[in-house]
Amino acid sequence: MCGAPEQTAQLPPGTDLSKETVLIGRVVNGSEPVGGAFVRLLDGTGEFTAEVVSSATGDFRFFAGPGNWTVRALSRSGNGETSVTAEGPGLHRAEVAVG
Repeated sequence: MCGAPEQTAQLPPGTDLSKETVLIGRVVNGSEPVGGAFVRLLDGTGEFTAEVVSSATGDFRFFAGPGNWTVRALSRSGNGETSVTAEGPGLHRAEVAVG
C-alpha cells in the first residue's frame, strides 16, 4: 500500500502557500481524467525525487522546492510529461497529457 496522502485538489489544512512550494495538477487523456497513473517528480537534472498515484479524478500533488521540475505520468492509457518552473513558494499547476 502506498504511503502517499490521498491526492485531491484540496490542500491539507495548515498549508502555508507563502512558505511552501506545491505542485498540483491532473493527468488527462484528451478531456478525460486518468486515475491510477504513477506520477513522478524529477528535478532539474532529471533525477527521480518522488512518486504518487493519481486519484480517480486524475489529481496529483507534490510538496517541492523552488526550481525547474519535470512531472511524468505513466498509465495504462499511455505516458506523458510536462515541465513546471516554480520560482518560489505558492501553488504551481501542471497538466500531464497521456495517450
